[in-house]
Amino acid sequence: MTALDRRRAGVLLHVGSLPGSGATGTLGAHARRFVDFLAAGGFSVWQTLPLGPPDAHGSPYCLRSAYAGDPRMIDGAELASLPELPRGLDANALTAPLDLYRSFAATAKAAERRAFAAFVRRERRWLLPYGLFRLCRARFGDPWWFWPPAVRRREQTALRELLARAREEFRAFLFEQYLFDLQWSRLKRYANERGVLLFGDLPFYMDRDSVEVWWDRELFALGPDDEPLAVAGVPPDYFNADGQLWGNPLYDWAAHAREGYRWWIARLRGQLARFDLLRIDHFRALESFWEVPAGAATARDGRWRPGPGDAFLDAVARALGQPPLVAEDLGIITDEVRALRDRHDLPGMLVLQFAFDGKPDNPHLPANHRENAVVYTGTHDNDTTVGWYASLDEPTRAYVAHALGVEDPAVPDFLIDACYESRARLAVVPLQDLLGLGSESRMNTPGTTEGNWRWRFEWRQLPPELAASALERARRSARA
Repeated sequence: MTALDRRRAGVLLHVGSLPGSGATGTLGAHARRFVDFLAAGGFSVWQTLPLGPPDAHGSPYCLRSAYAGDPRMIDGAELASLPELPRGLDANALTAPLDLYRSFAATAKAAERRAFAAFVRRERRWLLPYGLFRLCRARFGDPWWFWPPAVRRREQTALRELLARAREEFRAFLFEQYLFDLQWSRLKRYANERGVLLFGDLPFYMDRDSVEVWWDRELFALGPDDEPLAVAGVPPDYFNADGQLWGNPLYDWAAHAREGYRWWIARLRGQLARFDLLRIDHFRALESFWEVPAGAATARDGRWRPGPGDAFLDAVARALGQPPLVAEDLGIITDEVRALRDRHDLPGMLVLQFAFDGKPDNPHLPANHRENAVVYTGTHDNDTTVGWYASLDEPTRAYVAHALGVEDPAVPDFLIDACYESRARLAVVPLQDLLGLGSESRMNTPGTTEGNWRWRFEWRQLPPELAASALERARRSARA
């Protein structure tokens, strides 16, 4: 069973948007209940946003680690029910990693300790640097380029001395990731057993203040002072006259090529072990990326630079076969980007909210849809369909109705129906659209840092008949 082997329907919902009493949604009972809703509604794909520890603004696309899970997503109430953990574990200590690890060390049986040790051995390539990174942040604050020089440069003597003084705290950070892995694995088994595949998202760039940029700095375009030589962004477009200045350090692609793209292959392998399908965010940067000079006030001063393209994707194919990847090919997309995508037979993305600019060759128009694609009403970066439609002027609304052949659109159902009826194999609808929510439930506004990533739903918002009506829609469109 693969995610694009037949016509399917899915829902886009960040794990952090699940209900619950904590700061963010978790991987426990609410997540399983959502899987049950998906299965009852004829959905066989759950697409999430990245699951890692986010930046200070809560963005899941600015991660502190390429591998680690967000510890806030661990459901403390369910730790006692995990068979790999001792019954005496103090789950109330979840917010204090050291206390939680001490509880484990004091109550675990030999087999339970061995299972934790096996996890550390299996994931040690990323897990040990991550644990050191967390330990250094706890000792020296952030960001890492302000740490003591010997620690910043990863000198072995300095790191050994730090570990000698704080080995138990170091293990606590590793144990936290063990708990995340146990709960995620349990959730994935639960979903797959019910015919629901998990669709993940891989941010293209790393946050500068991440363990990877600290630990593998030779693979990033940094100067001898650890300052980025240039940073990432996108050029000006119709929506933003200054472009978007993301500020992430760029990759040193020559260095990646010399090592056969080992770092990227390991990263993809790790995420593909967690998900059944994986989206490569900002795929177009593999063909060419926007390079902005360090210190520039906006992205306007950038320039296009060639990406690793075929060499990168060929190396991935040699190492991983034909992995289940989706190319996020939105934004400024050229014929060269589309050709790269198609040479490697990667499905792209279609967004119905982008379809109605009046151009007959618009790829997002349903008449122009490709079968090898994932179609959305909107994404996490769009307004909800209710909010989007409310913002349209009357001529545009008339064009939408004409293009879709609807006389009096029922919002948002008319766009969800068009999504399901598309020839694209996978149709994905954000939960906000299924619930008919307005702009107040928008997930993210690109180019802004405040007020994003906070939306969460409540079970009372799901009417009892929603699963049945979704199942009927899936059957009509051969997606059940």
